[in-house]
Amino acid sequence: MRHTIYIVEDDPDIAELLQFNLDNEGYRTKMEGNGDKAFDLITRKPPDLLILDLNLPGLTGIEICKYLRENARTRDLPILMLTARTQEIDKIIGFEIGADDYVTKPFSVREVLARVQALLRRSKPKAARWMCTSNDCAIN
Repeated sequence: MRHTIYIVEDDPDIAELLQFNLDNEGYRTKMEGNGDKAFDLITRKPPDLLILDLNLPGLTGIEICKYLRENARTRDLPILMLTARTQEIDKIIGFEIGADDYVTKPFSVREVLARVQALLRRSKPKAARWMCTSNDCAIN
């Protein structure tokens, strides 16, 4: 199964660089540079992972992340923040509102790909565990 990744980034050069490399790794990608449009897209059809810039026209990345965490349908969506905000306080706020990972610009594409793989690996549904007694078995 190919994972779908949305890239929410208002810099077209960065978005295209990410899309090119993610597509080459076998992912399906969609790009959006406007926060309002991105939020609508994400809530209509959530991806398997979101790469989210913080500085966007319309809704900011912080607002998008916060709203996604409040929505039952998108609460567990893996979010990788990718931003030029490098201050410690920015990273702390990002994690506090729900980011699963935080990468600052400039960035290494290879590192972003490795972080995407790690987030997707950790977000896989856990296999059901069977509990068996001498007479029957049940899902735990």
